[in-house]
Amino acid sequence: MTAADVLTDWSSDGARKPGAVEMKLEMVLLPVSDVDRAKAFYTNLGWRLDADFPIAEDFRVVQLTPPGSEASILFGKGVKGAADNSPEKLLLVVRDVGAARADLVAHGVDASEVFHGTGFRPGTMGRLPGPDPERRSYSSFTSFSDPDGNEWVLQEINQRLPGRGGLLPTDVSGLAALLHETAEHHDPFEKSHPPHNWWDWYAAYLDARQHGSTPEGASAAAGRYMDGLLNAVPK
Repeated sequence: MTAADVLTDWSSDGARKPGAVEMKLEMVLLPVSDVDRAKAFYTNLGWRLDADFPIAEDFRVVQLTPPGSEASILFGKGVKGAADNSPEKLLLVVRDVGAARADLVAHGVDASEVFHGTGFRPGTMGRLPGPDPERRSYSSFTSFSDPDGNEWVLQEINQRLPGRGGLLPTDVSGLAALLHETAEHHDPFEKSHPPHNWWDWYAAYLDARQHGSTPEGASAAAGRYMDGLLNAVPK
């Protein structure tokens, strides 16, 4: 039995169900009127420049990736121009919307004040000043636009709804905190079950957390996975 056999899509109680094919958003095409201006804007934000290919006189492709993102943006000459396309409205997920706004301002970006309500209606409709009073995930925002009017909405998310993933930290302190959390939740299982490889439990727990489960749901999922492994071992 593998982790994929037990953990292959999430239900509302934190357990995954079999059958889903994993699909990850890879690229978003942006309409821009000036390729070099757009490139300078996004590299100034600290976004990674993945490619700048002048393939032909009338065809140039530029790709950049936001820090920590698995998806990238792509624009260029002969790709998608601002003259023939409406500006895009795109979403970035952040852990601390206030810190994210401060970073944008430090890079010379005219970011909106932090607001709550909704970040997806036209203009400023439905926006209330300040972060969500209860600081609930999915409820606090800031926004900014690039030189071509493509609008980016930053949404604060610290706890995913079940089935949503991609929130594991990538910085050292964040990873240390996550491993501490994992160790604490593994402890009761370790004390109540036969000897086993702790890394198997950790892998199942972290996989569950990556796919949006709460710590409690991840513990349950890791327990089910380990029960399957332990029951499969010949007595």
